[in-house]
Amino acid sequence: QAQLAESGGGLVQAGGSLRLTCVGSTLTFSVRAMAWYRQAPGKEREFVAGIVGGGDTKYGDSVKGRFTISRDIRANTVYLQMTSLKPEDTAMYYCKNDRGSWGQGTQVTVSS
Repeated sequence: QAQLAESGGGLVQAGGSLRLTCVGSTLTFSVRAMAWYRQAPGKEREFVAGIVGGGDTKYGDSVKGRFTISRDIRANTVYLQMTSLKPEDTAMYYCKNDRGSWGQGTQVTVSS
């Protein structure tokens, strides 16, 4: 079944780190563009990070300098390394391809 599957979320203290993983298939992983989004309770889904064909990356203002997106094209996988986590980073994190397909999400909770 074509899908995107996120993992790696969990509970971490402020200042800690987590690495999220999104595994796709040959049908769902896009070399052209993959991205991470997040949605906190009561808030709209927001862009976190993206990576495009040539490897260029882009980040949301709130995570610049703390999060890093990377990918393994042969493994159809995109990663999100998160460091210096803050309580306001608490959200459900989703990966998305450039054709509008979303994963089911992985929960990240940062305690103060």
